[in-house]
Amino acid sequence: MTETTLDELSINTIRGLCIDMVERANSGHPGTPLDLAPCAYTLWQSFLRFDPADPIWANRDRFVLSAGHASALLWSLLHLSHTRSVDSDYEIGRDGAVSLDDLKSFRELGSRCPGHPEYRWTSGVEATTGPLGQGAAMSVGMALAQRWQSHYFNREGFTLFDYDVYALVGDGCMMEGIASEAASLAAHQKLSKLCWIYDSNQITIEGRTSLTFTEDVADRFLAYGWHVVTVPDANDLAAIRGALTNFRAEHERPTLIIVHSHIGYGSPVEDTRQAHGEPLGREGVRSTKRFFGLPEDQEFYAPSSVYECFNDHLGARGAQARAAWTETFSRYQASYPELADELTRQQRRELPDAWEEALPSFAPDGVGLATRTSSGQVLNCVAKVVPWMVGGAADLDPSTFTRLTFDGAGDAQNETPAGRNFHFGVREHAAAAIANGMSLSKLRSYWSTFFIFSDYARAAIRLSALMEIPVLHVFTHDSIGVGQDGPTHQPVEQLASFRAMPGLLVFRPADANEVVETWRFVTALQHEPAALVLTRQNVPTLDRTKVASAALLRHGAYVLVDDPARELDVILLATGSEVHLALAAREELVAEGLAVRVVSMPCWELFDRQSPDYRESVLPRRVRARVAVEQASTFGWHRYVGDRGAVVGMETFGASAPLQALQTKFGFTVANVTDVARATIERSKEVW
Repeated sequence: MTETTLDELSINTIRGLCIDMVERANSGHPGTPLDLAPCAYTLWQSFLRFDPADPIWANRDRFVLSAGHASALLWSLLHLSHTRSVDSDYEIGRDGAVSLDDLKSFRELGSRCPGHPEYRWTSGVEATTGPLGQGAAMSVGMALAQRWQSHYFNREGFTLFDYDVYALVGDGCMMEGIASEAASLAAHQKLSKLCWIYDSNQITIEGRTSLTFTEDVADRFLAYGWHVVTVPDANDLAAIRGALTNFRAEHERPTLIIVHSHIGYGSPVEDTRQAHGEPLGREGVRSTKRFFGLPEDQEFYAPSSVYECFNDHLGARGAQARAAWTETFSRYQASYPELADELTRQQRRELPDAWEEALPSFAPDGVGLATRTSSGQVLNCVAKVVPWMVGGAADLDPSTFTRLTFDGAGDAQNETPAGRNFHFGVREHAAAAIANGMSLSKLRSYWSTFFIFSDYARAAIRLSALMEIPVLHVFTHDSIGVGQDGPTHQPVEQLASFRAMPGLLVFRPADANEVVETWRFVTALQHEPAALVLTRQNVPTLDRTKVASAALLRHGAYVLVDDPARELDVILLATGSEVHLALAAREELVAEGLAVRVVSMPCWELFDRQSPDYRESVLPRRVRARVAVEQASTFGWHRYVGDRGAVVGMETFGASAPLQALQTKFGFTVANVTDVARATIERSKEVW
């Protein structure tokens, strides 16, 4: 069999597997995998440096399927290449990540072939994609990570990081704003190791893209500062090879390869609906297979010669590259043992020994610090001893205090690629997604903005939780305490909505030492993202000889101050700046002869994980009089205060006024909290 014939057979085998997956599942997107198969095959077989026997090798090229609805294509590639499985301890198994049975159970419960690529679920998936544009933006983070890693770790004679990053994007990705944000930043950063392959098939769910999308994409990317290459026919393998070779020769700009395709390529797949969610049907499958020269009545046809073809090209090339890298790393360990240890820890999401010794402590102070300020100080202490902790702000680091200021931190720009401070610009959505991409490349990444603007980044934050990657989302200006900027800048519903997000730890610390303990906890996370929600205004630093240790923050909620000798009359629960309001209200209530407990509750999610006995010790069921105080939506608090309790919170948006006026208007005063507490005590005595 000639190489050309084998290429055609391999491409059509991929197409046939995709058709059968969608047909068996009676769900999915057959059209896009059909037109992308030649391009994806050429990339994997002739260019991608990826070893199926070690799919987590540190210097592998990254392939991100941003057009995640074409997941059947990726499952076919992973199956035919016999990509190995990897467990949560980074151990490589002997079995394939995607078996033939997995292909047959595409989109079924428990299958390694879900409807869209899912990171940590199937080996060989570099990122969870599906929401269009997210994969494209994450690939920018991966390319930034590659450049940072190469300049931090590489030494003369030791090239440990030089991987390329490929993202396969579609028309929908190009329409999404996040892709535009990320593309703009990629051009500014001159990420020449980044290649987007744009499948321009001019089809979306509603029909032809001409309904809504008539811009010249090539001109747009040229204006950004990208290198643009066009492939007129997606079936032209020589042209695809030429475009990818062109990308590798470009050393100043990211590359966009525009591949013009047509759903089905003259096959029976002409209905635009079949590109976006409809199987072909029995006769459609038969006629399509006939068109591509595949056995019409044989499901999941994959001849041994195709497996051998993948093994002889992708497999052999990847194994050789990995073996050479492993030999280089062995020599590197002898020459640069400390850097080699750092690289190993980074790849396994482990931290340097004794890193916690760098954490500061804060003396009691009646004036105190804004928690954004203390957070910035702690971040600098941590980042100084964790060299791969990098990040920045969406144009707000003077306000979010996330700038690293110690000697040598520097700015990450094309001219200074080893800098630790990344500037994302006014691009909140892209910033969060890029931080995800950095984390997927094993950097300890964070990003920041005002809490209200987290809404612009919510989809990317959700993906960090879904992928179980430890990105740190740092938010400041956490409440109506923003004051005169008014309700457009005052977050109200954001806390409740992020607490509703599975897998995201949300912290709202009360003072500088709770901030320290928050950073102690979140820095060590390996499989969970966290949101830090911080004040703009100063809050006192509590005297921990008079109240409980901030180290109890690790439980999510703890008894801050109590009168253990007396039966409790009421419990005041609070987070963040309102903890100090609760303490002031307690003083007045205690002066009236009442027994009052104050509970600081910085992280609901951690508290809910504690044992029933611990939760009972903090919130005993016998005490029905409970008042929660938080300058945010009351939604969710009733699970803790119960049907006899009350919440002093926000039921409306805020207003534009000085902070003190706002606190009075919305009831965040000692007088109001004590009034509510007294009423709650009386209500708790009623017989219902």
